[in-house]
Amino acid sequence: MDCTLPAVAEELLKEIKKAFQETSHGADTFFFRLKFIFGPSAVPALDLVDQRSVTRVTSPSGRTAYQVLGSSGKLYTCYSSCHFCTCPAFDFTVVQKSESLLCKHILAVYLSLAMGACQELSVSEEQLTSILLAGEEDEG
Repeated sequence: MDCTLPAVAEELLKEIKKAFQETSHGADTFFFRLKFIFGPSAVPALDLVDQRSVTRVTSPSGRTAYQVLGSSGKLYTCYSSCHFCTCPAFDFTVVQKSESLLCKHILAVYLSLAMGACQELSVSEEQLTSILLAGEEDEG
């Protein structure tokens, strides 16, 4: 994983990935630990994973971003390299108030990657640039 999260969060995500690679078990065995570490973001993030709402968008140069279809039907752009999301909850809860490590969208990205539940989309460099710029326009 490219991001730097607290060691306990990193370790939990590694355990989930290992469990899914070995047995394809659901995240239920990790539910209480997810809830303890990630708080109120855990359950909605698992719902997003169940709905297969996370798409990894890659370009020929290898640049990657993630798009998450939120529960409201809005599409958010997430970056795993710096655990950032374009949603208002990330800005308010994570950045301004420091009440949570991650929003439900970026947590859904990490869980989808660990569980092998990410949709894949290959786009041109121009298309990826448009996706990234659209995320910036949503912020401002």
